[in-house]
Amino acid sequence: MSAPKYITSACIISNDTVTLNGEQSFAGDNSGVDSFLLSVYQHFQLSYPKFHKMDRLSKLGWLAAELLLQNFDSAYYQPEQVGTVLANANSSLDMDLKYYDSISDVPSPSLFVYTLPNIVAGEICIRHHFKGENAFFVQPKFDAEFIQGQVDQLLDQNILQACICGWVDVLGQAYEAKLYLVEKIKKDNAVEFAADQMK
Repeated sequence: MSAPKYITSACIISNDTVTLNGEQSFAGDNSGVDSFLLSVYQHFQLSYPKFHKMDRLSKLGWLAAELLLQNFDSAYYQPEQVGTVLANANSSLDMDLKYYDSISDVPSPSLFVYTLPNIVAGEICIRHHFKGENAFFVQPKFDAEFIQGQVDQLLDQNILQACICGWVDVLGQAYEAKLYLVEKIKKDNAVEFAADQMK
């Protein structure tokens, strides 16, 4: 039986802006994706040395999750009760191309480690000590109905009690993250979890 579920937080990063729960909280200066991601990290005074070693996809997803979870009480859940359902259109192609360029000389292990798209989920889970189910899908475009179906199943079957879901995609200078925190607990300003809300 389907239980009520709620979007308790939302973060969108695209077009040189960061939007948290419907309100713009940061705007960049169109200086390129690398500079923009670093400026977001610095603006919000985040501190995580591993960030600087990540690929663009992981940086983007990590930043969106970090901001998404600012008011998340992880003590309320067991680590196995929180997971991720993410998707994008370009898999890890942004890093795959860089790694391919590196193999003409000496292949770089530090690049190779990011040649899977689900590494971004791993970076988020390592940072926040989440150990629940994880899934990463490659789709032509953001399919909110599909994502909702996956999250509904995980929460309705009590496999998870909370889930970070949405879209994280980077290729060249094009990037977009749309992440949502879904919980069974209704909190202030939460909205019903539905595909229309994610769109």
